[in-house]
Amino acid sequence: MEARRTRRPRPEESPVTDIAPPFPRATPAPGAPTPERVLNAATSMGPVTLRVGDLETMSGYYARAFALEPLAERSSGREVHRVLGRAGTPLLKLVHTPGLPGVDPRQPGLFHTAFLFEDAASLAATVHRALQEPGGHFAGAADHLVSEAFYFSDPEGNGVELYTDRDRSLWQRRGGQILMTTDYLDPRAYLKRHLTQKAVDAASSLTGTVGHVHLQVGNLATARDFYVDALGFEATLTSYPGALFASAGGYHHHIAMNVWNSKGAGPRAAGLGLGDVAVRVPGPADLDALRARLGLRQIPFADDGRSVVVNDPWGTQVTVALPDPTVDEVLARAS
Repeated sequence: MEARRTRRPRPEESPVTDIAPPFPRATPAPGAPTPERVLNAATSMGPVTLRVGDLETMSGYYARAFALEPLAERSSGREVHRVLGRAGTPLLKLVHTPGLPGVDPRQPGLFHTAFLFEDAASLAATVHRALQEPGGHFAGAADHLVSEAFYFSDPEGNGVELYTDRDRSLWQRRGGQILMTTDYLDPRAYLKRHLTQKAVDAASSLTGTVGHVHLQVGNLATARDFYVDALGFEATLTSYPGALFASAGGYHHHIAMNVWNSKGAGPRAAGLGLGDVAVRVPGPADLDALRARLGLRQIPFADDGRSVVVNDPWGTQVTVALPDPTVDEVLARAS
């Protein structure tokens, strides 16, 4: 979550009313099998790809601020692709793309990449590390009821969230939705309570994952048609003004979409920033179901047998793939 670059309305201020013509509802032909409507409950998020203007500055920032170390690199024409991760797990790919314009905060694309930590000590240690790094910008902290989160902006303006979840038994639900809000979280008090020297010393070896990705879109109704109806995420919160949250398996959100800065925007122009959002599904049957959902809606996609690549209505590339790709596979994937 988090309101970067604009004030985020509180849920009680107004309902979401964002209507636009959606993708046409798909109806299977008589006698045709109906694909699974939702993604497998074991679905998770994979590495995010960013197109960057200064590879060394960006790679150095993510290494120093978030302990994301370079894992592999390759050149492709004028581009250089570099995979970063923690404990050998790929979490981010940077693609050096000379000549593209910088990130436009009013365009569809990335709001933030959210890195999830398994406990408060790991989160506090990484936040402490990031606060020492002058290359980025600290944008605040928030209690979202389901999680506690800290927000940063990297040197090229891409948002980053660091967070840890509260136990699911503590999540509040109302009317079939998971309640999330944006309440004040005192960063100094949090660090005083949770920061340990042991975690600080072990920061580079602490595990972390991409917990969710938050996108800027032009219209929420169209976003729901694509990310919920076509891809198969399930909406978890629709009453937050200007935003939609969705997930697989009852998580609070794997994907979020907002129009706070980008309402009414059309397809994104070529530029730096988000290159690809990766989603991991457990097995081939999950890819088969996705192919069927996309086919019914006549949404074009690329398919190499292990992954399905599709663009959302604003040109954001989404790669849905089988789990545990090698670093080399992440490096080679188009973005």
